[in-house]
Amino acid sequence: MIFLALLMISSMQAVYAADEEFPKILDQPWDHSPITVYIDDINVPDEYSPSYREQVETALRYWEEGGNGQLSYNPEFEIVNDPQADIRIRWVKNLQEYENVEDGVAGIARPRISGNRFVYVEIVLETGNYQGFAWRQYGDANMLTVAKHEIGHALGLGHSNDPGDIMYPTYKQREDINPLLVRDTLPLVIGSIFMILIITGFLATGWYRHRKQREQLEREYIQQNEE
Repeated sequence: MIFLALLMISSMQAVYAADEEFPKILDQPWDHSPITVYIDDINVPDEYSPSYREQVETALRYWEEGGNGQLSYNPEFEIVNDPQADIRIRWVKNLQEYENVEDGVAGIARPRISGNRFVYVEIVLETGNYQGFAWRQYGDANMLTVAKHEIGHALGLGHSNDPGDIMYPTYKQREDINPLLVRDTLPLVIGSIFMILIITGFLATGWYRHRKQREQLEREYIQQNEE
C-alpha cells in the first residue's frame, strides 16, 4: 500500500520567503568542519534493523557529494562515538507513539540554535508506522529517503516546494522489503534450496542407477533368447 508520510522539522522557526522554491533555515548553520555525527545503534527498539545504520551512512555520503545541489557549502562529516556530537541520530519504533508527533511523521530534526548557528541537531527516525491496525516495517529504501531528508534539515535546508526534491515535505512510501524479514527468513530460504538440491540429486542418482540396472537386465534377457 502506498501512502504519503509527512517529514517535518520540530521545535524550530524557519525564516524564508513563501515563494522560494528551495528555502533555507540557515545558510551557514555550522561554524566548523567536519560536522560530527553520532549514530545511536545501541539503544534501539526491537524493530530496528542493522541495515538502517548503513542507510544513514549512505545519506551522509549523499550530502557530502553534493546532495540536491542547494547547499552553499560542502559539508564534511565525521562519525564519532560521542553522544554530544553535532548531529545525534537515534531510532524509535513509532514517532507518534514515542515522540508525541502527529500521525504519518517518519522523521524529525530538532536543532538547538544560538544566534545564526546550530549548536547541535537531534534527529529521530522511526522504524515503521501503523496502517490502520497493521504495523508496517520500513525497508531500507524508505529509511534512506527519510535519513537524507532529515540530514538535509541538519545542514540548514528547509522544505522544498519542488515535489521531486529530497526536501519536499511528503514522500510516497516505497513497496520495499522488510530488512528484518529478510534477515530472519534468509537462512530458511537457503536451507530449503539446499534441501531441494539434495533431494533432486538423490532422485537423479536413483533414477540413473535404476536405468543402468534395467539396461543390464535387458541385455541379459536378449542374450538368453539368442542362445
